[in-house]
Amino acid sequence: MSQDFATNNGMITAAFKREFHSAFEIKCQQTQSALQVLTNDRGQIGGASYTINDLGDMEMQAMGNRFADTQWSVPEAGTRLVTMADYGLFVPIDPRDEPKLSANPTSSYMQGCLAAEHRQRDRVIIAAAGASINRKTTDGETYTPTPLPTSQVIATSAAPMNKAKIAKARALFRKNHCDNLPLYFIYNSEILEQILVDDELTKWDRDTIQQIQDGDVAKKWGGFIWLPYEDLPDAADSTEQAPAGRTFVVAKGGIHYGRNSISNFDITVRGDKSNVKQIGGIASYGAGRANEQKVVAIDFLR
Repeated sequence: MSQDFATNNGMITAAFKREFHSAFEIKCQQTQSALQVLTNDRGQIGGASYTINDLGDMEMQAMGNRFADTQWSVPEAGTRLVTMADYGLFVPIDPRDEPKLSANPTSSYMQGCLAAEHRQRDRVIIAAAGASINRKTTDGETYTPTPLPTSQVIATSAAPMNKAKIAKARALFRKNHCDNLPLYFIYNSEILEQILVDDELTKWDRDTIQQIQDGDVAKKWGGFIWLPYEDLPDAADSTEQAPAGRTFVVAKGGIHYGRNSISNFDITVRGDKSNVKQIGGIASYGAGRANEQKVVAIDFLR
């Protein structure tokens, strides 16, 4: 057998043991609910729907003659209906894959499932901010869709996010007597970029702007707590030539949110599928606007 080093020196490497990756690199993604903090969390909902009761304003009246009849003030009262919707996620893992990977992938898969569950919560909440909600003011089951009024919408006006829009939103909450509550401003990367290139805004409070840029939502800026969330909807007047987005500013409790776990996210063995391991679960979510004065929509050019 030849002992030529020049010929054989590379052959030993063919027998080297190959070490498989012992974990899964999880795709960059939102892993926690960003918007649940701004809601009135109703917790576990025990049915297919739940209600939100609202009450109108009441004012004092001047008293008339002595011993006059009592003048009653009966405020408008309404009941809003939030319907729960079911969502599920199931991921199969073939048992033959585990020894080949030299790793148990269930932990990373589970993290991915839970991240998807939190993202679905936010989709339900952001949709409720701008959607009509069914409301009734009389006994019975006749509900009328109640949209977010135009007075609570700051239109695109051919402008990106700017100081005027932010100040207008702040003024609306003062006008509605809601500025004593925590106010949450939902922003995405487009809004962040528009803020950072606007000299008027960056001069407002440089330290806090830097915290927003770093993703820190612990402190207020412009009277708002800023929540980063990417999946903002399009504005109603968005076109291909002038794409526009819509974000929302919400006073704490302006949206009610509820969840019902139908089947917790767990790991099961599917005997009907060659003992494939399955990770997944089913949950119901429902969110609805409790008060139009506690929600402001802001449209901006993308």
